[in-house]
Amino acid sequence: MDFLSLFLMDFIKQLQSPTLAFLIGGMIIAALGSELVIPESICTIIVFMLLTKIGLTGGIAIRNSNLIDMVLPMIFAIVVGILVVFIARYTLANLPKVKTVDAIATGGLFGAVSGSTMAAGLTVLEEQKIPYEAWAGALYPFMDIPALVTAIVVANIYLNKRKIREAANAKIQESQPVAAGDYPSSRQEYLSQQQDPEDNRVKIWPIIEESLRGPALSAMLLGLALGIFTQPESVYKSFYDPLFRGLLSILMLVMGMEAWSRIGELRKVAQWYVVYSVVAPFIHGLVAFGLGMIAHYATGFSLGGVVILAVIASSSSDISGPPTLRAGIPSANPSAYIGASTAIGTPMAIGVCIPFFIGLAQAIGGK
Repeated sequence: MDFLSLFLMDFIKQLQSPTLAFLIGGMIIAALGSELVIPESICTIIVFMLLTKIGLTGGIAIRNSNLIDMVLPMIFAIVVGILVVFIARYTLANLPKVKTVDAIATGGLFGAVSGSTMAAGLTVLEEQKIPYEAWAGALYPFMDIPALVTAIVVANIYLNKRKIREAANAKIQESQPVAAGDYPSSRQEYLSQQQDPEDNRVKIWPIIEESLRGPALSAMLLGLALGIFTQPESVYKSFYDPLFRGLLSILMLVMGMEAWSRIGELRKVAQWYVVYSVVAPFIHGLVAFGLGMIAHYATGFSLGGVVILAVIASSSSDISGPPTLRAGIPSANPSAYIGASTAIGTPMAIGVCIPFFIGLAQAIGGK
């Protein structure tokens, strides 16, 4: 009973965080028909500064840390990113009126990481004075890139196999009785003849390269490199750190308004995407939380670090992921995977999953 009451108290306390309040405020004013518009260029600058700051924090910490401590959390981040795609492939894809390729793309977007959600999680941890490894933000690319690569590879393999099956069916339907040996005697034989290894081969590096070029990941990796190989502490303390929370509040306001505007897109696709967008962040986060607890007991990975791993797992990419998936899986419906992510997935991750996992960690830690 003590565990449950402590968890509920912490959960309610997190919901009152300024970070979450701006997100909810954005949704409310959008629902009321406000004409407030924050230019896209300003949002781009805000995102760059936030992720650069996170990268700088992680880079400085990595420079002063034992790299061995990072190995297990990094491995778990990779595992979660890949696993999320397969969860969508074998759950969402099997639901009524859901196209397989759309489900795979959705899994890729939910497996990738939202920089804004991670920034919100880090801010709430700091507000609650919960310690965590400063390099934990550097887990971002280890989950983000494997998820996007896996989604594009799995989708292309599926599409190639479907193309071969459709060609086989068309060949069988159009064929007329001819002398034996003129055409394959069975669909399976036809498929075996048509499967050219070169046709099914998906090039991995262009996908990774596209992800690395994305604005969100580029900004964070830049900050990470500067933090590791230079000494940016002075500009970090005087510029990036003081502005972080104020800029994040503006971004949360924008994301709240955008989330409300995207809800209409979900009406164009199966309603199962709504169910998935509500449930998936919890499932993904709980998987990551469980793996994080293994790292906690095995290597001393902090409970705050476990929360960060769970938060980035529950998030869905809102900046670099969509353009990468548009290029890698052009046949997927953006209204499905972007609508599910932005309209419901991101608000769930920020507004519910962050306080949920912080409360869970605090309850486990007995604080």
